[in-house]
Amino acid sequence: MSATLSFVTPPFGLEPVVDFVLDEISGAAGLYSLHAAEDPATRLFVVDAGLHLPDYSPEISEEQAAPLGITHADHALVLVVANPAESGTTVNLMAPIVVHSGTGAAAQLIFDGQDWPLRAELVPRRVAVPA
Repeated sequence: MSATLSFVTPPFGLEPVVDFVLDEISGAAGLYSLHAAEDPATRLFVVDAGLHLPDYSPEISEEQAAPLGITHADHALVLVVANPAESGTTVNLMAPIVVHSGTGAAAQLIFDGQDWPLRAELVPRRVAVPA
């Protein structure tokens, strides 16, 4: 899967870039490379929160949703920025990237007043195997 995303404001630290491509990482469900459309070297790794973080349920305000055209929760794809390190991978739950799944409009939101960490450990999901 590959999709073009257009940020309503540049993502933090990547100013002034607003046009990005979201590419699925082959063999890693829910892991994507988000890179600048005109400079693939400018990139982030992001994780589909709906797939990998089932207990993550941030509240998106109407003010945050309006510029993206999101009027229903089903329209929102929530991606969290992954930070791989030797000690393990963390994800930023305080400032996810929210994408309108139909239009590709995107924004990196900051959830002030919500108790989400900047560096949450990404823990592998366990699969139950019958005994």
